[in-house]
Amino acid sequence: MGKKGPSKHMKREMSPKFWPIHRKEEVWAVRSKPGAHRARVSTPLLVVIRDFLGLAETAKEAKMIIKRGQVFVDGKPRNDDRFPIGLMDVLTLPEADERYRVLPKHGGRFILHPISGEETGFKLCRIIDKTTVRNGVIQLNLHDGRNVLLTEGGETYDVNDIVKLSVPEQEITDHIAFKPGVRAIITGGRSQGQYGILIGLGSEPGGKRTATIRTPENEDVRTLASYVFAVGTETPVISLPGGN
Repeated sequence: MGKKGPSKHMKREMSPKFWPIHRKEEVWAVRSKPGAHRARVSTPLLVVIRDFLGLAETAKEAKMIIKRGQVFVDGKPRNDDRFPIGLMDVLTLPEADERYRVLPKHGGRFILHPISGEETGFKLCRIIDKTTVRNGVIQLNLHDGRNVLLTEGGETYDVNDIVKLSVPEQEITDHIAFKPGVRAIITGGRSQGQYGILIGLGSEPGGKRTATIRTPENEDVRTLASYVFAVGTETPVISLPGGN
């Protein structure tokens, strides 16, 4: 009888480049479980605990930590070592008194940025699609796989806007419109990890929407609008690397 479903493992040489693992010491690596984030832009919880944070030396030790319910993602305990961790996820380890937010870094990588206890109660999510479902209810599809239903006020939200969600309650507490003047961070492409002010929106042949970010060094960076993630209006609502 043939196997069912995707493989739980992948060859290490095929794993995303931002994973801090040795690709030639072993053959296999754990694969992210289908879910909140796409496999190529996420990291299994096991790799986060063992390789990013160094809390375990082996996969077995990392699994023991996870299975004991010592790791919270977006306010909920996760005991699946293949659970995908991705952009803007909030990782909390109560016993170690450590808290992190997943942020983009230059070179196509992601980092676990230490945050305060106050920041663990919310998460920023980008709207990637907006649809109308039964009875005229507006559904917002977010970048981490969540769907939020709005019975009123849905017309004020657009694709690429940011919603501030309380976690784990998943209630919208704030809204950042995607427009010039907002503070933003670049989450993909050659300029990933750059932070600045969104100064303009445009388009390229073929219909691709572009955005221009002005960095603190007064450098203008042009990239795809889908790579730009707003993080605040006058100031960022989350802490960023380097004190931005």
